[in-house]
Amino acid sequence: MDRNSKYTRISCITLSDPDPNKFVIFSGAAFLTTVASAGMIAGFGSTLALAKKKSPNWFNKGVMATAAVPETGASLALRALGWGSLYAWCGVGLLSFTLWKAMGVHSFMEFRQTMQSIFPSVPKNDVNSDTTDWDAIFKSK
Repeated sequence: MDRNSKYTRISCITLSDPDPNKFVIFSGAAFLTTVASAGMIAGFGSTLALAKKKSPNWFNKGVMATAAVPETGASLALRALGWGSLYAWCGVGLLSFTLWKAMGVHSFMEFRQTMQSIFPSVPKNDVNSDTTDWDAIFKSK
């Protein structure tokens, strides 16, 4: 396939507008999503294995519902995760809405300018700056 053709085929994806910036952003997002998902699965799996290793009797009691405990541990945890997620979304949304109304802004551009006027700017690091003196940063006051 020649490089000057109208369509570029990359691993079964046909891009009608071969913009390299869009492809780099898409591939970076796909990579970060894959790494984050793998990390979450590995963390959950290792935590589950550790819980089963430390107390297998309690782990098995939580897997199956019994007459004494009518709900399994997994369904209880899933319900708690659902309610916790709902509370987190609603709380952040309410906090954001309150902040938005208290500041009296009408667009994201106004919000950005207002926040830049409130908080100090973060200075850019020089490329040729000296190495950071960590002893001076962490020195007790």
